[in-house]
Amino acid sequence: MPDRITEVTLSSVTLPLRTPISDANVLTGRQRPMTEVAFLFAEVRTADGHEGLGFSYSKRAGGPAQFAHAREVAPDLIGEDPSDIGRLWTKLVWAGASVGRSGASTQAIAAIDVALWDLKAKRAGLPLAKLLGAYRDSVRCYDTSGGFLHAPLTQVLDNATAALAAGIGGIKIKVGHPSASTDLARVEAVRAHVGDDVPLMVDANQQWDRATALRLGRALEEFGLVWIEEPLDAYDHVGHGRLAAVLDTPIASGEMLTSVGEHVSLLDAVDVIQPDAPRIGGITQFLRLATLAEHAHVTLAPHFAMEIHVHLAAAYPTEPWLEHFDWLYPLFNERLVIDSGRIRVPDRPGLGVTLSEQARAWTVDRAVIA
Repeated sequence: MPDRITEVTLSSVTLPLRTPISDANVLTGRQRPMTEVAFLFAEVRTADGHEGLGFSYSKRAGGPAQFAHAREVAPDLIGEDPSDIGRLWTKLVWAGASVGRSGASTQAIAAIDVALWDLKAKRAGLPLAKLLGAYRDSVRCYDTSGGFLHAPLTQVLDNATAALAAGIGGIKIKVGHPSASTDLARVEAVRAHVGDDVPLMVDANQQWDRATALRLGRALEEFGLVWIEEPLDAYDHVGHGRLAAVLDTPIASGEMLTSVGEHVSLLDAVDVIQPDAPRIGGITQFLRLATLAEHAHVTLAPHFAMEIHVHLAAAYPTEPWLEHFDWLYPLFNERLVIDSGRIRVPDRPGLGVTLSEQARAWTVDRAVIA
């Protein structure tokens, strides 16, 4: 007889950040500095004693909405076979069909979906990457957390030095200052600091219009960037495609999109696709998108959540990039191993992470569905 789901525990966890974080959207007044990240954790247990852990998240508003939606739909899992992940994803989507198939509703489902994949891999005794079919046992990585706009240039340079010394392979910094000359000066300084051989990326966080993006894109060509990220509004797929067609520097985007469908036309526009599994509905949806991305011959560089994405990137046929953030370190008992510019796929079953006591202490709401 198939195993059955007997219990789902949902936890809303608020992670405080050490320093208020600012990108271009803060400088323009669109957003306040980010001081915390809200996480939704799902722990799924079965009659045979198997357990799976998954998570989703929201930067700024949205965490309580994800938790509330997950609490509403999770009862539909009780008594189900945990192996039927695709069918269960669809069942949960239809449980909340009136609020759509993207955004907070499917981000709530994502935490559960990730937990089901974690459970399946643990039951098989395999790291998730191996269960999916890994192409590699490590993924090249770049650091983002040290290059935000709230940090003065001297600190950005020090952060880059520390990241490279820790074994991280590349550096990404934020751009999008009101003054283009400030952006160019920072990029020039970082390139000079790290040298020509270190992969360097920039991220404008949707700050520029088409004319500005083209002008600055041309000015940035001399720095040999790996990519320019989100130079335009995230939904301006046509504009991104035009930039990619005329600039030598690759164009990257995708992190702000919240479904597979929203990515489809982007795949024909950009050189680098940056999906976020928790944002698009979990691993089930990510795998569907990865198949389309491979067919479109684009580079994969998943956004944030490296504890999940290291497995998914390892299972992508062509060499991907993985984004390193140290923000999530306090949430888990385990750390990913970084060496020679790459993050190793954990050899532990499933995702290879367990919740820390600190994560439990930061829990602000909890629900047990049994």
